[in-house]
Amino acid sequence: MSFIESFKTPYDDVYRTMMQECKALIIPVINEIFKTDYSGKEKIISEENELFISGENYIKKKITDSSFSINKNFISNHYHLECQSTSDGSMIVRMYEYDSQIALKHSEINDCVLNIRFPKSAVLYLRHNEKTPDVMTIKIITSGGSVSYEVPILKIKYYDIDTIFAKNLLFLIPFYIFTYEDYLPQIENDEERLYKLKKEYSDIVNKLDCLCKRGIITEYIYKTICHMAEIVVMSLAKKYENIRKGVVSIMGGEVLDYEAKRIKDKALAEGIALGRAEGRAEGRAEVLSEILSEYIEWLKEMGKKETEIINEIMEKFKLTESEAKEYFRECLKVS
Repeated sequence: MSFIESFKTPYDDVYRTMMQECKALIIPVINEIFKTDYSGKEKIISEENELFISGENYIKKKITDSSFSINKNFISNHYHLECQSTSDGSMIVRMYEYDSQIALKHSEINDCVLNIRFPKSAVLYLRHNEKTPDVMTIKIITSGGSVSYEVPILKIKYYDIDTIFAKNLLFLIPFYIFTYEDYLPQIENDEERLYKLKKEYSDIVNKLDCLCKRGIITEYIYKTICHMAEIVVMSLAKKYENIRKGVVSIMGGEVLDYEAKRIKDKALAEGIALGRAEGRAEGRAEVLSEILSEYIEWLKEMGKKETEIINEIMEKFKLTESEAKEYFRECLKVS
């Protein structure tokens, strides 16, 4: 019997990261899809997303994009959402496979009766065409009768930035570039259209910054949304250098500025403390080396190249090129 693992895309990773790091942002999405009225303060409990589905000669390891429950008034409602980057006819089959496994986990047996409650399920489509329905239906026919349930589809391309912020659908921002996917070749070679795209992303950053200053979202959520948007743009626009650099300079720059500020503040505080305690510059230099090492490692994790990292730490920490290269080499020795 063979063992098959399911394939995942960068967009799956972004979706799951958002679910892990910005979990509360999924509640407005649930409200939008299922017409619920959650306040956003409800407790969300993540559930096991690893499933094993057996076939005649195989076992498939499946990982759902998100399976969770929302607790309100002592009642727990189970949800299952998938993020789909392409429209294909097998999606409805996979939804049933996942839903039935999730339902079995929460089933109960009372007096020889197996009670199964299926989760409320939906699909977030990053792409769609004229044949993509607004809802899929699963009908189960048994000897005792039939029952059916609907799986609604949220089409992300239908949501412009004004609607996203008006409905607090911040969870969708990382995938916003899909709205422009069909027009990327034209935007790449048109300065005016590229300017408008960059202006729109600049507006996104400004609106997120405003929400952060008002205490509606944390700086960490603000940073995560920007970073996830950068990853999606880097992948979707990989053939379009002007778009990639233009948008990433806005979204990625926001992440770097925030992280650099945190690290510089830490370096300053610790360096001053050491300098006072020891009365010599060496103490501050040691701390700066440690903080720079942390920052360089963070830039490497973001996929930045050596030249980009050197230029970044030169600018952020006011170093000469030789100093930046030396710190970079020291970091490589340690790692």
